[in-house]
Amino acid sequence: MTPTLSQKHPRGLYVLFFAEMWERFSYYGMRAILLLFLLDNVRGGMGLDAVEGAAIYGIYTASVYLLALPGGWLADNIFGQKKAIWYGGLVIMLGHIILAIPGATSLFYLGLVTVAIGTGLLKPNISSVVGELYPEGGARRDAAFSIFYMGINLGSILGITVVGYLGQKINWHMGFGAAAVGMLLGLIVFRYGSQKYLKGYGDVPAAKIATAESIAKDGSDRKLGYALVAVLVVFLAALQLTGTIDMTTARGLAQGAGVIIVSVSLFYFLYILIAGGLTDVEKKRVLVLIVFFLAAAIFWAGFEQAGSSLQIFAERYTQRTIGGWEMPSSWFQNFNGTFILIFAPVMASLWIFLSARGINPPTPVKFAIALLLVGTGFFIMEMGSKVAVTGQLASPLFLTFTYLVHTIGELCLSPVGLSSYTKLAPKRYVSQMVGIWFVAASLGNLIAGLFAGGFDEENLQQMPALFHQVTMFSLGFGLLLLIFWKPVKNWMGGIS
Repeated sequence: MTPTLSQKHPRGLYVLFFAEMWERFSYYGMRAILLLFLLDNVRGGMGLDAVEGAAIYGIYTASVYLLALPGGWLADNIFGQKKAIWYGGLVIMLGHIILAIPGATSLFYLGLVTVAIGTGLLKPNISSVVGELYPEGGARRDAAFSIFYMGINLGSILGITVVGYLGQKINWHMGFGAAAVGMLLGLIVFRYGSQKYLKGYGDVPAAKIATAESIAKDGSDRKLGYALVAVLVVFLAALQLTGTIDMTTARGLAQGAGVIIVSVSLFYFLYILIAGGLTDVEKKRVLVLIVFFLAAAIFWAGFEQAGSSLQIFAERYTQRTIGGWEMPSSWFQNFNGTFILIFAPVMASLWIFLSARGINPPTPVKFAIALLLVGTGFFIMEMGSKVAVTGQLASPLFLTFTYLVHTIGELCLSPVGLSSYTKLAPKRYVSQMVGIWFVAASLGNLIAGLFAGGFDEENLQQMPALFHQVTMFSLGFGLLLLIFWKPVKNWMGGIS
């Protein structure tokens, strides 16, 4: 850490930076080899077909982010953010230890569930503490989230490189075990760094510092909130009874999970708007968060193809041999993290530079740019897939340039969106709203997994059309948001 950086940002940011780096080491390392392990029938993998394997992959990656919502609630109401981060890290480490043990299928699924629960507890709360370090908001706060984002991607590079190599070249379970070691390092950093540099942050649950007026308002609206929850339960039960949700196959379970995620998100936003005791200004800001939620879900549905359809494309249809050495296909996922490390400081400086001159693009415009870029990336993949259907291996440049434009899009949406959620969310619901932000990623991951189920080798000729669908949908929503950015910005109530 240089003196210049320490003057610009509190040291607590770097404690969170390194803790998150090691947590992401475990997550992205795991993600890099998960689908390959599920599909492998040669080296001790599970030998599933593409449809089932991709569905399980989607359920896992979606669950990791979906559980951020109850994780945020537990921090807001019981633990406080710092304890939630600590407990979450311990649970993640335990999950990876279970995954490192070769054994029954049930043991493997237990490990996946354990990792997902721990990540849901840790992920939203470490981001909330970053926001708490910058109560003044502004471009400096956005820049801090970009720096924090560099920690995420440094961890992803290390995780994909180490875990990907161990899993693909040596032993799957050794790769899973390496992820546990990464999480242990993250816990050590957080334990000792937070004691010195994060005193007074994330200690007390938000519910315990609510005002007397807000508590009285909560009491009057509680019955309405319970009514909304009851309607949600009845709605989900009806879906099950009518056969809309099919729990008999992994793909059916994933499709049902998508319905559940959309339903839970809708009812949660309704609960906050109707029974959350919000002022009119806060309600308009929550409406903005809903728009951002939809945009983020669409973005992640394309972007998170990195671990599903793009991983399959790298494994089966991309030239990976250099001399006599074949690069592990999972390493292609490192392009994203590498480009983040290169461009994150550039983008963070760009936002501050533009803000100082009064020309910083509003957040809705940045979201629109992100969607246009992810659509452009899939147009590139559409061209690459047209090479693959001829029977030739596609150049690695197709994936390289796709990851490049996706990364720039990610930097326009993810750190900016995370910062916006911490700024626009009502004070008493900050961690829960950050959890909702990750639910958008959950929905996107689930869609990405389901989409990859179409990448069966028998359906090779359909690949260009599949990529084309993602291209058009992303470009369409991006253009729509670009057209209506002014009303969305006005609802933000002066927060930028």
